[in-house]
Amino acid sequence: MKIIELLTKDTIALSLNGTQKSEAIEQLVHMLDCAGRLTDKAEFKQAILAREEQCTTGIGEGIAIPHAKTKAAKQSAIAFARSKRGVSFESLDGQPVFLFFMIAAPEGANNTHLEVLSRLSTLLLNKDVRQRLLEAASEDEVLAIINTHDTEDNEVDQSLTGKEKLIAAVTACPTGIAHTYMAADSLKAKAAEMGIDIKVETRGASGAQNVLTAEDIENAAAVIIAADITIEMDRFNGKHVLETSVADGIRKPQELLERALQQDAPIYQENRKVIKETKGRKKGTRRGMSAAIYKHLLNGVSNMLPFAIGGGILIAVSLMFGYHAADPADPSYHPIAGILMTIGGGSAFGLIIPVLAGFIAMSIADRPGLAPGMAGGILAASAGAGFLGGLAAGFLAGYVVVGWKKALAGLPSSIEGMKTILLYPVLGMALTGLMMIFVLNQPIEFINSTMTEWFSGLHTGTAVLLGMILGLMMSFDMGGPINKTAYVFGIGLLINGVFEPMAAIMAAGMVPPLATALATTLFKKKFSTADQKAGKTNYMKGLSFMTEGAASFAAADPTRMIPAIMTGSAIAAALSMLFGIGLRIPHGGIFVIPLVDGNPLLYLLAIAVGAIVSALLIGFSKKPVQQET
Repeated sequence: MKIIELLTKDTIALSLNGTQKSEAIEQLVHMLDCAGRLTDKAEFKQAILAREEQCTTGIGEGIAIPHAKTKAAKQSAIAFARSKRGVSFESLDGQPVFLFFMIAAPEGANNTHLEVLSRLSTLLLNKDVRQRLLEAASEDEVLAIINTHDTEDNEVDQSLTGKEKLIAAVTACPTGIAHTYMAADSLKAKAAEMGIDIKVETRGASGAQNVLTAEDIENAAAVIIAADITIEMDRFNGKHVLETSVADGIRKPQELLERALQQDAPIYQENRKVIKETKGRKKGTRRGMSAAIYKHLLNGVSNMLPFAIGGGILIAVSLMFGYHAADPADPSYHPIAGILMTIGGGSAFGLIIPVLAGFIAMSIADRPGLAPGMAGGILAASAGAGFLGGLAAGFLAGYVVVGWKKALAGLPSSIEGMKTILLYPVLGMALTGLMMIFVLNQPIEFINSTMTEWFSGLHTGTAVLLGMILGLMMSFDMGGPINKTAYVFGIGLLINGVFEPMAAIMAAGMVPPLATALATTLFKKKFSTADQKAGKTNYMKGLSFMTEGAASFAAADPTRMIPAIMTGSAIAAALSMLFGIGLRIPHGGIFVIPLVDGNPLLYLLAIAVGAIVSALLIGFSKKPVQQET
């Protein structure tokens, strides 16, 4: 099957209107719907947006390939659109997008269709194809260009033998339509340029292709895993394994190949990475270990957040109803308030620490780690060890289960199923529980209670200073590790009953997108037309506490933008602490401000002052840009 059987003249637009991501997606979806390729336009658009939330499909080089595999697609189809001015699409390289290919695949799409769709995504890596598409004068010319370069790649499954530089790789993305194959082609093209022999296993929607054999893995110097989904890893036992995102496979093939050749990656061993220094690359190894810890922590926090947010809102609402007593016999007891407090405070909040610990352990040891982690988390919570106890229980349980996996590896394969059902839960919970009860709970509870008392008793000056520090951290990398460190710190104090830092953190996090929105509105001559339109979307992102909305602006002009944004965030957080504002909910932005402890108007004032200061600093420091005509 040829690509032009799925891309037809009625799904081609040579002049896309608008310069915003949402506008581009809406027009492409509308085109597919008008051509009769969809059964449900709204559902398909939602599937496209859900894919964008996982990772932008703006892959760089002026290309975006939004795609979805969903029952809302009537048949496999492709829509093409071209923008002459460029669209701000949150691309991996931060540059505008000019060429769009939207891919629709039904849930029951056969392998033939999926192979055609993946062939399109790899075809776009050809610079000549991209340039000719930009210059095409008609729909027929677009089809002719694609048809000329559309040749089926009957890849031969070759083993890695007979060469000095041997690398194995696996690529995979959640939908398995575009990024999987683009990462594979990017790695193969760069490997050919560098004189490296590489074999890439693709795990796409049509299944695993070019599968790595045991001989391939044995002969390879290292393995690159460029994937955003779980990959079977035990087969790489004893090999240097470099794990990264599928986007890095597309954008950073040379860096990945060079690191693989130098074996700058930890050795994988039975479901865990054993840190082993090679060729003096200690710094890179430590980075890998830090990244793993960071990944495990965020897995716990992300799964814990719904309980913290839902429980926090219910607690706040119960207080608004006039919650005073938990005993129904108490004259001040309010039935609705009491029920909401029981649900939010007694149930949802009671699960925060066990869920945190359970999913940290699960990230480390896979599913066998969940039960020991949650059990350890309950023990930490009941002992008063709080958030720190949950962290300790999660990491302890995860590595305890990893240890048991290694210890029991020699048992007969006939009882393999019994390990997961019986041995890992029992032995994991027993050892984790004993360690928590007799070793960790008491010292962590002491640290936790001391820290909580100190933060609860902060003098005004110290509280303001703390707010400034948290504000600077929230806006330094806007969604990066430092931002997440401050956020996790605030959640930990919130769980322990100290609510002011969380309010300061959210205020600081709302400032960057609000400031860029204000700056693009007040100082139009300092921003391109595309930036001005992108700035408008940051009003809602800022009000929704989506700090990352300002990241593209900061990346484009870091020396001016980042100091200005950090200044406003520090001011907002400091004012929040000065006003004594507390927040029991670790997210929500403008929607939860009515539920803060303290004066909501003063809290809004703190955010507004920070945003205005940053906006003015941005406007006065930036130079005018030449506007598009």
